[in-house]
Amino acid sequence: MILLVALLALLAGPAFAVQPDEVMKDPALEGRARTLSAELRCMVCQNQSIDDSDAPLARDIRLLIRQRIGEGESNDAVRTYLVSRYGDFILLKPPLKPETLLLWLSAPLTLAAGLAAVLVARRRQPAATAALTAEEEARLEALTKRD
Repeated sequence: MILLVALLALLAGPAFAVQPDEVMKDPALEGRARTLSAELRCMVCQNQSIDDSDAPLARDIRLLIRQRIGEGESNDAVRTYLVSRYGDFILLKPPLKPETLLLWLSAPLTLAAGLAAVLVARRRQPAATAALTAEEEARLEALTKRD
């Protein structure tokens, strides 16, 4: 049963949120629009591209991209416009610069914090107790001995 579910999941393929009324008539322009929308982050979902997102804002941005491409703008001009409007966070792969350093370092910093927590937890484990001396053994025996 699990194998069947896994096989069906593999066959499903990616599901795009682009609606039929959004698609441009020129396949070359539509290809450019799809390429751009796959590079941009949905500001609502934040873990999806706008190409994959069903959020209304993602749809608005997809329509804006198609409008600007239809007006003859280059991909770089459209991307620059969106970055000026939403900031570098809209890019799924933002450029490495001081303003985006936290975006680039957040995953390694989270991993390092997790490793540090594991190391601290291991150090706090109690050490193995030492064996009892002969005197302590005798005292224990005397305390637990019942008449």
